Amino acid sequence: MQFQTPLIPATLLKRYKRFLADVRFDDGREVTAHCPNPGSMLGMCDAGLRVWVEPNDDPKKKLDYGLRLIEKNEAMIVADTGIANKVVKEALCAGVVSNLSGKVQSEVRYGENSRADFLLVSKVGKTWVEVKSVTLSRRAGVAEFPDSKTARGAKHLGELAKRVALGDRAVMLYLIGRGDCDQFDIASDIDPVYAQAALDAKQAGVEVMVCRVKASPFEVILDHDFVYEGLTAKVT
Repeated sequence: MQFQTPLIPATLLKRYKRFLADVRFDDGREVTAHCPNPGSMLGMCDAGLRVWVEPNDDPKKKLDYGLRLIEKNEAMIVADTGIANKVVKEALCAGVVSNLSGKVQSEVRYGENSRADFLLVSKVGKTWVEVKSVTLSRRAGVAEFPDSKTARGAKHLGELAKRVALGDRAVMLYLIGRGDCDQFDIASDIDPVYAQAALDAKQAGVEVMVCRVKASPFEVILDHDFVYEGLTAKVT
């Protein structure tokens, strides 16, 4: 996924009200940027961090800039959670995600007032795919999800399990949005309910995939597939 406009570097001043971030450009100008991330952004909100924002000229948008990447310890982190689905969709349509193929449909209604991120339809049947953007890292090299409690995330796991019970295939895909992690785990201390839902879903037959992106001020693309092992995963 390429950015429509090359990103501009800035310094993070503060992130507040979940969706707002004040930043300072290198020329000293200070602006408020849209922060498209509903999570806590734990470990990614420290003042002084290098960030990358995307300008826009859309008159329908209230803010002229959107926060896209955060640079920490020389690693690029995808702050915009909406990028995850765009990267995965491109990869699915290109047929480069291991063991996932078929005609790609997005935002398909299923279950109880839910929408699946993707539905893959092929001759062998249906594959339902949910995608989660992973940015938390509290241990060197280990990415974790979630970074805050997420009842919605637990609900999605339950919906996937129901698809399996109906005879379909279901996949929970965690997309690590940072280049400094080659392992993955569930942050059970942050949300034990989600952790139990993840375990229940696995036991019900929901498959888990973990992938990683490679991010730059010009693009975010799929980097590696990972292999799931219990509640942890490591690069192949």
